[in-house]
Amino acid sequence: MASRFGHAPSMRGWRLKEGGGGAAGRAGARIVMSVERWLEAERDQLVLWCPVALACGITAWFLLPDAGAWTVFLLLAGGTALAALAVPGGGRAARGMAVFAGLCAIGCALIWLRAERVAAPVLARTTVATMTARVLSVDPLPARALVRVMLAPDVMPDALLPPRVRVNIADADVPAGLAPGARLALRARLMPPADAAVPGGYAFARVAWFQRIGATGKALPGIRVVQAAPVTHDGLAATRARLSAHIQARLPGAAGGFATALATGDQGALPLAEAEAMRRSGLAHLLSVSGLHVTAVVATTMLIVLRLLAFSPWAALRFPLPLIAAGCGAGMGVGYTLLTGAEVPTIRSCVAAILVLAGIAIGREAVTLRLVAAGALFVLALWPEAVTGASSQLSFAAVTAIVAFAEWPLARRLSAANEAGMVRRWGRALAMLLATGVVVEIALMPIALYHFHKAGLYGAAANIVAIPLTTFVIMPAEAMALLLDTAGLGRPAWWIAGMATDGLLWLSRAVAVAPGSVQALPAMPDGAYAAMVAGGLWIALWRTRWRRLGLVPLAVGATWALATPAPDLLVTGDGRHLALRGRDGSLALLRPRAGDYVRGLLGENAGVSAEAGEFESVAGGACSADLCVADIVRGGRTWRLLATRSAYLVAIAEMNRACAAADIVVSDRYLPRSCTPRWIRADRGLLARTGGLAIDLTAAKVRTVRRAGDAHPWVPVAVVRTRYGRRDRQFRPGDALHSRKMRGGGLSARVTRTAGEEAGQ
Repeated sequence: MASRFGHAPSMRGWRLKEGGGGAAGRAGARIVMSVERWLEAERDQLVLWCPVALACGITAWFLLPDAGAWTVFLLLAGGTALAALAVPGGGRAARGMAVFAGLCAIGCALIWLRAERVAAPVLARTTVATMTARVLSVDPLPARALVRVMLAPDVMPDALLPPRVRVNIADADVPAGLAPGARLALRARLMPPADAAVPGGYAFARVAWFQRIGATGKALPGIRVVQAAPVTHDGLAATRARLSAHIQARLPGAAGGFATALATGDQGALPLAEAEAMRRSGLAHLLSVSGLHVTAVVATTMLIVLRLLAFSPWAALRFPLPLIAAGCGAGMGVGYTLLTGAEVPTIRSCVAAILVLAGIAIGREAVTLRLVAAGALFVLALWPEAVTGASSQLSFAAVTAIVAFAEWPLARRLSAANEAGMVRRWGRALAMLLATGVVVEIALMPIALYHFHKAGLYGAAANIVAIPLTTFVIMPAEAMALLLDTAGLGRPAWWIAGMATDGLLWLSRAVAVAPGSVQALPAMPDGAYAAMVAGGLWIALWRTRWRRLGLVPLAVGATWALATPAPDLLVTGDGRHLALRGRDGSLALLRPRAGDYVRGLLGENAGVSAEAGEFESVAGGACSADLCVADIVRGGRTWRLLATRSAYLVAIAEMNRACAAADIVVSDRYLPRSCTPRWIRADRGLLARTGGLAIDLTAAKVRTVRRAGDAHPWVPVAVVRTRYGRRDRQFRPGDALHSRKMRGGGLSARVTRTAGEEAGQ
């Protein structure tokens, strides 16, 4: 049976004998033959699933709890691959299954090896340390009036410090001569890298593990440079710092911060209010150096070099000018990547640009999904942890959506050259740009909602103006200004760049404050996110009509996410902050003086954009100086919440009576054994083992930051020591959340911490 593609698919192992096998056998064979014909029609797309398989294996390592589960996954994936290869006469389905399963196993092994290879000591507990340390890097953050430095502390017998710490230094305390390579003497308050404060929050502890950061903190006044940086030390970091300072001197304020981000990747000079406006308006991707910026640099370099060489007839007749221009563009792309810090998204974009140039050089169609797949394989092979990063997910999703949409017949018709008039051509180009923006916004919305719990609704329209303005006006004007500054003639170009940047920032502010500009959503389940990602990939990577099946998991995931109720109660991992959701959807905080970071964190994870109020504003809420009580009506019953909000101890008899009358008790300190609420006692002992809590009172369910049995290397283990015995007792996160055994510990218990247990404090 020949297919319409000119040759028959391999069906050696599935051919039926005439009249044999029965009805069930014939039906099964027909299904197998249909699958084989479908895969034959999609044979050019099969290779695109290789990075997806690798990412599935990496994701499985993050989701599975411990080494035993990882080993079982490796054995199952490897066994599946071998079994698929052993199928007699297996066609594309069997071979595809073998490759997919094998790559899943490789992905799991890659991330496991990576986690072991980057292993480094982590600070045991919060401490104030006096040390001397070598400066590894300096990252100025003018918008926050501080400088962030990476330090390598000297080995000192009386100070057990990790080999790599990150410290913030206030601008007023920055010593003269602070530079990479210098040696400092300082005191700093250090703490382990913070875990997610609440379920669905940002887990810096995981990111810090792969960056080998063992502690973070704040330097205290009195910092001294005890050894100056080497005179010969003038690498890319110093060049980047000088370039950032030069740009900010030419363009002060927010415009200079945005221009600095474009040129060096340093976002620290952009005011926080402007950065938030760009996030709300869907323009935050312009701040991160990625495909847009690298493409603009490479394309501009190629155009300039090609035009300059074309002026010489001798060169045009003797040398392949497009190849020379492509080489210059590749060199400039690599240089720009190194100058901006060589972050993973930038490296991915640079690799993709080089592959495009290689395709142009050999006369092949370069901008295809195979190019995206090659870039993804490169990144995942070197930095497998990038699978979990929001930046990498957003970058790959945007590029995949753009290229996949460009390959659709409708998009090809819109972008095809024709003999139409200028107005019609511009109209088609504008329609293509708008349609691409809408597709990208749809592709990025689930990722933004999963990681940031909010997404902009007007981003597609804003990007129609912002992307051309950045690509064709701001970046060229800034590059020209920097070039002319070598002769002292850059002022006119800086004026153009500043005016265009001010216009862009005005656009972001206007869109950010527009009614309904941002849609907030509570932290969605991992399963809902996985279903939407799977559906989106199915639609993007296949080409036949079977791609429509991707709408099913996409719809299921979206419905699941939208139907997930917001938590009624959020408790941070240190027990200090509590957010209670009112019947009208508003949010009330236990501590009204909580900072902007805590307010934003709790509001985002609760799916609330409005400003949080005080605890007493909730119906039934009342507070004294030390305790707060609220009666919450949910699910046809009334729940009583009791929380401490001062550092003073309450009389034991009074505390016991209050606990006995409460369903839930929350405290940032250890509570006595005699405090026995009807449901949960979330004191310091419990929260040290579970992390932050998200409580749904209607369903009587509790989600924790730390999962039961989680043995990933960055997850802490609580070790409880009592003064009545020397035996230690270890708890894994999530063990017996509702068990009264875990309500023990009393006021006499003491906890020593390992691997960052004070996360979130």
